Amino acid sequence: MKISLKKCHFAYSELKALGHVVSGLCLGIYKHKVEAVLLKPIPQTKKEMQSFLRFAHYYRHHIKDFSRIAKSLYKLCDQQTVYEMTEETVKAYEKLKNAPFLLMPDLKSPLKLYIDACGEGLGAALH
Repeated sequence: MKISLKKCHFAYSELKALGHVVSGLCLGIYKHKVEAVLLKPIPQTKKEMQSFLRFAHYYRHHIKDFSRIAKSLYKLCDQQTVYEMTEETVKAYEKLKNAPFLLMPDLKSPLKLYIDACGEGLGAALH
């Protein structure tokens, strides 16, 4: 394996790579992309909603409960569904649009692992 020194980055506090901003504290999203999404109005067509969902899906790992929140929006984009924003879909859209970033853990603080399980599945969260 060869390493190209031209492509290496050393002693950076923050680095932009593959659509993400990587730092010692978090793995975030480009600030200008977040601002662009925040300024957009509610999508008026299936095509606009699909565009928003593609953006949100790329960053789904940063959004807690992404699948659960986005479910109604994906249904809205179905071929057989008439595109009509309801109170539920507007809430889901706003929740995704304004979702907080998930940060890297502070290793100086104690970590807690929360686990939940039932007959249908299981989940865990590290706080």
